[in-house]
Amino acid sequence: MKSYRKELWFNTSTRRALINITPEIQQCLKESGIKEGLLLCNAMHITASVFINDDEGGLHRDFERFLEKLAPEKPYNQYEHNTFEDNADAHLKRTIMGREVVVAITNGKLDFGPWEQIFYGEFDGKRKKRVLVKIIGE
Repeated sequence: MKSYRKELWFNTSTRRALINITPEIQQCLKESGIKEGLLLCNAMHITASVFINDDEGGLHRDFERFLEKLAPEKPYNQYEHNTFEDNADAHLKRTIMGREVVVAITNGKLDFGPWEQIFYGEFDGKRKKRVLVKIIGE
């Protein structure tokens, strides 16, 4: 069995962002040479997320409104965590959106359903963060 590992780095110019990272993940798969196996992709920071969904702008704006209703950024003093930092909402948003995805690899391709894409969700940006890609298989 073969194994492949790579870190992808992101530094958004905004506090929150949704970035389609499917092309980067497909490039990792190509570099790995693995044709059958599993791909794990996970955010290595507790205020960022990796998830699978549709790449549609309206849906992304819906995510933003939904997450902001559940865990509004402001007022900062509504959260006990916000004594040194102001990012409690980002921790909660990450919990909702998830830490990682696992995708089957079949015939050297990501075995997606219709419309599925992999996204990096940033909820406390403006600094460098990493995503781990780990692929195992044959």
